[in-house]
Amino acid sequence: MLFSSLTFVFVFLPITVVLYFLAKEKYKNAILLVASLIFYAWGEPKYIFLMLSSIVANFFIARMIDKNRRGTKQKKLWLCFAVVLNIGALFVFKYLDFTVNNVNVVFGTDMNLPGLNLPIGISFYTFQILSYVIDVYRNRVRVQNDIFTLGTYIALFPQLIAGPIVRYADIEVQLKHRKHSLEKFCSGLRRFLLGFLKKVLVANNVAVIADSVFDNLGGNGLNVGVVLLALMAYTLQIYYDFSGYSDMAIGLGRIFGFDFMENFNYPYSAKSVTDFWRRWHISLTTWFRDYLYIPLGGNRCSKLKWTRNFLIVWLCTGLWHGASWNFIIWGLYYAVVLWLEKMWFGKMLKKLPSIVGWVYMFIIVNFGWLLFRLESVSDLRIVLQSLVSPSGDFVGFLSNNFSIVYHLIFMIIGFIFIFPIRRKMQGFANKHTLVAALSDIMIIVFFVVSIFSLINSSYNPFIYFRF
Repeated sequence: MLFSSLTFVFVFLPITVVLYFLAKEKYKNAILLVASLIFYAWGEPKYIFLMLSSIVANFFIARMIDKNRRGTKQKKLWLCFAVVLNIGALFVFKYLDFTVNNVNVVFGTDMNLPGLNLPIGISFYTFQILSYVIDVYRNRVRVQNDIFTLGTYIALFPQLIAGPIVRYADIEVQLKHRKHSLEKFCSGLRRFLLGFLKKVLVANNVAVIADSVFDNLGGNGLNVGVVLLALMAYTLQIYYDFSGYSDMAIGLGRIFGFDFMENFNYPYSAKSVTDFWRRWHISLTTWFRDYLYIPLGGNRCSKLKWTRNFLIVWLCTGLWHGASWNFIIWGLYYAVVLWLEKMWFGKMLKKLPSIVGWVYMFIIVNFGWLLFRLESVSDLRIVLQSLVSPSGDFVGFLSNNFSIVYHLIFMIIGFIFIFPIRRKMQGFANKHTLVAALSDIMIIVFFVVSIFSLINSSYNPFIYFRF
């Protein structure tokens, strides 16, 4: 079930909200747990048992870690078991086909591919589970003795499918004691609607431009202008798609009394690639920092070991996004760029005018999305050749695909709002009641427009659902 689907907006969410606020305080988590399991089973009925098994297994593993708190060896063994169990499940469903296929290619074998479907959201809820178990091991959180409360945390539908990756430590208290208010409810609803608009009005429309080019690379008229237009469209699509989902998740969490961490902070306004990654998918980058990079030694070691740590983290970051060579290359690409910034020209960038740093960042990130979007070497070769090819007719491409001109309007709007303009507008609105009221009215009007857009369109996927 998609947040941006009519079923979710007009059936699932209203029913869940009504039942939740009618229920007594002690039953609210039960309502959320049942609703979350229904939400997940709606799209993945056969994999609901995988998630339930994971909840039960990690509940008892964490208790055994807590029980053996004084026995360092036993405690470590249980932690290792948890890591192997959770990463093992992720490997089987996400990476086994990729591994078998590459073994067949390298060694000339003919092993059959298991052909398992990827359970929706497994990368996200696996990392959430690991954060809980590891933090219990580190004595940073108390072990949860109520399996239903732990189940609510892991299965919580606002962030279950595509993040943000919510750590148990951040909502440990909120799971038992959280405040509800009309102001918080309205704030959450407003945030949800803004995310909805980002997804339906911007991401879905610019996706038409990106897909019309990247899904038909063998077509005529491909040249540097067409490729750059499509690449810019995809750059906006992935941002508005994913940040829109995160906004909806954070807004839904707020409606039910939770405060989730921010996942984006205007990443395309960054002045370096390092700054970009401090602002993009914050919950993932900080997870890798705290649970992989620092345990490996971080930067408190020799340059050689630091480089090793850096490479491992970015290799894992690429692999986390998918079992494909393009994601591995994408991760290593950023490892090299960020290493060069850190070791060579990062300080120089800070001394240059801000516009230079922004242009540099935008070019590097756009090329990164090209690696991210194209899954085959042949497709990448076609696009790279087109970037230096004078052939093709950009105007002719637009005239032959005239409907794209309509979508260009949303592309322009999307580009304008990658900068923190809305934050300044919101700050102004907060100081003026009339402006705030007009702002809310505009959100509702555009929400209605979005609903009609959904009714008339069959395109509505979330990019990060496949991760």
